[in-house]
Amino acid sequence: RFADLLEAVSSLSPELRVRFTSPHPKDYPPPLLSLMAERPNVCNHLHMPAQSGSSSVLRRMRRGYTREAYLELIGDVRRLIPDVAVSSDFIAGFCGETEEEHRDTLSCMEEVRFDQAFMFAYSMRGKTHAHRTMEDDVPPDVKNRRLNEIIDVFRHNVQLRNNEEEVGKLRLVLVEGEAKRSTAENRTWSGRTDQNKRVVLASGPVLTEEEMNPFLSHVLSTRTVGEGGIDIANDDGANFLRTRVELCRGDYAVVQITEARGHTLKGQALWRSSIVGFENAKNSQGWEGSFGGLVGQVLTQQNDL
Repeated sequence: RFADLLEAVSSLSPELRVRFTSPHPKDYPPPLLSLMAERPNVCNHLHMPAQSGSSSVLRRMRRGYTREAYLELIGDVRRLIPDVAVSSDFIAGFCGETEEEHRDTLSCMEEVRFDQAFMFAYSMRGKTHAHRTMEDDVPPDVKNRRLNEIIDVFRHNVQLRNNEEEVGKLRLVLVEGEAKRSTAENRTWSGRTDQNKRVVLASGPVLTEEEMNPFLSHVLSTRTVGEGGIDIANDDGANFLRTRVELCRGDYAVVQITEARGHTLKGQALWRSSIVGFENAKNSQGWEGSFGGLVGQVLTQQNDL
């Protein structure tokens, strides 16, 4: 079973991120979803190609599931893995697609609010069931108009979803390299979250996990996060945070997300971490909320000393 393979691979190292892609929507048995929920190093991202939000189009495509079954699966996934990101594929203008069937796709996208989507106008391919039995009868201008409507719905919803779900959160980002627009004067990193969302962050020294652990314990044991800031000169806990390191490609960094532009995020790197360390920090009561801002304040104040 694929779930057994995934379990074996993720057991090789707790610091190895494991991501898989493009299974058929019927290939999500409960053991696979349970494993994703249990293993911090199995990424909370699923690519679930819908192709269409219309049951009648899905039947002509011979996809083997209905709109209702697909939406039920999405609901099951999000109940079991609340922080999961879902991406999908959509085709505009499949053979015989009506305006009503197209609207079914738009409403499906509105309901699910996908985190990423790959959207295309239909193009007939040889040696397929559609090529043998159907006619590519949707005019090109109609295909393009429907595709643009699909893209518009996706862009609108992904911006709303990221504003609601990402901005202000602390995410573990795997640093992949310099961002495309990085310059010698303004060097920036690009990386990906567990949810496979791209994050751009400024280059510069960050704190270490070894120092963050006692600081986290100190803050959460002496105050409720959010009740007040830290005075670097007078707070003993801040003295934990003296060592800085430069991030490198392949590092994990805890990043506070500060902005969402479509499906690309921007953030401030706070400290270099590990998957296990990040998971332990997440399980600390009260660590979310304004804790990222508290660390950012410490960084700013220390830079001024």
